[in-house]
Amino acid sequence: MTKRSLFLNTAIAAATLSLAALLSPAPAAAQAPSKVSIVVFGFPSLGAFMPPVIKAKKMDEANGLDIDFVERTPDAYTTQFNSGEFKVGGSAAVLTVGLADARGVKVKYLFNLFDFWGAVVTSRDAMKSMKDLEGKQLAAARSTTNYVMSEFFAKQQGVDTSKVEVVNTATPGLVGYAIADRADAIQLWEPAYTLLKSKKPGVRMLDYKMAETWKKFAGGERIPYLGLAAHTDWIDANPTLVQKLYTTYKAAGEFIVKNPEEAANLIAPKSTPEDRAALVELIKANDRLGMAVVGANEVSKQIEAVYKAGIDVGYLKTQPSNDTIYNKPLK
Repeated sequence: MTKRSLFLNTAIAAATLSLAALLSPAPAAAQAPSKVSIVVFGFPSLGAFMPPVIKAKKMDEANGLDIDFVERTPDAYTTQFNSGEFKVGGSAAVLTVGLADARGVKVKYLFNLFDFWGAVVTSRDAMKSMKDLEGKQLAAARSTTNYVMSEFFAKQQGVDTSKVEVVNTATPGLVGYAIADRADAIQLWEPAYTLLKSKKPGVRMLDYKMAETWKKFAGGERIPYLGLAAHTDWIDANPTLVQKLYTTYKAAGEFIVKNPEEAANLIAPKSTPEDRAALVELIKANDRLGMAVVGANEVSKQIEAVYKAGIDVGYLKTQPSNDTIYNKPLK
C-alpha cells in the first residue's frame, strides 16, 4: 500500500467516525427526581413511623422521588392539608378524608398503611371499665380520628361520652400525661402505647371490646385507619407519582418487618435502649401496630364501614362520596 493510499484510508476512517459521532444521539441527562412535600404528625405517631426509614435508606430516590416530610401537630395538619397548603398527607386517617369531603375539599385516600388500634389506659384503681370514664377526666388528642374511633367503641359499650371531661393535648404529650398520672385515663395508640409501657409497666388498658364490637357493626375484622391521601387536583396533575409513592412505602414496610432492630433505631433514634427494644417487639408482633400497606381500592368496603362509624358518633353528618377512595389498582 502506498503512502497516499494509507493516508486516504486513514482520513476516510476518521471522517466515518466523526460522522457516526455526529449522528449518534447524545446520552440522555439523568432525570431529576420528582419533589413531593408530605405533611405528617410528629413522633410518636404512626405517620412518623415510615418516613425516617424511607429517607435513611433512600427509598424515595430509588423510585424517582425526593420526598420532604414536614411534621405538624394534628390540628395544624388538618388545617394545612385541607387548605391545600400541603397537597399530600402522610398521616391521613380515613375519617379525616371523609370530613374533608364533607367540607367540599376534593381529596382521595390513596393507600392504607396501618389498620386501627387504640387504647384507653389508666393507673387509677377505681377505673375498671370504659363505663367508669363517665364523670372522669380523659386526656386525649381530641382532633385525631383515633380519638373519634375510641368514642365510637365507648358509645357501643353504653358510655355517655358527654359525661367525660376531655383534656385536649397534642399527640406527643399523651405519654407525659400518663407517666405523670395527670388524668384519670389517657387515650392513645401505637407507638405511644409501647413507649409508655416500657416506662410505666403498671399502666392498664380499659377493654374496648374492639374485635367483637366491630364484627357486629361492620361484619368483619379489618379497620383501615391511616395512610396516604392527596388532593384530587394533585393526583390528576401527577398520575405516575401515586404508584411511585406506594412502591416507596411498600418497600419501607417490608424493610421494617425484615429488619426490626435497625428500623427501631431509625424510627426512635433519641429513645432509650429499652424503648427501642419495645419497638422491636411491637414490629415483630404487629398485632397492635397493624402495619398493612394496601391500595385503597382493595379495602373500599371496609373504608365505607369506617365512614359509617364516623356518622354513628356524629363526626360525619352524611356518608362521604366514593370518590374519596382512590380506585386504581396499586402494585
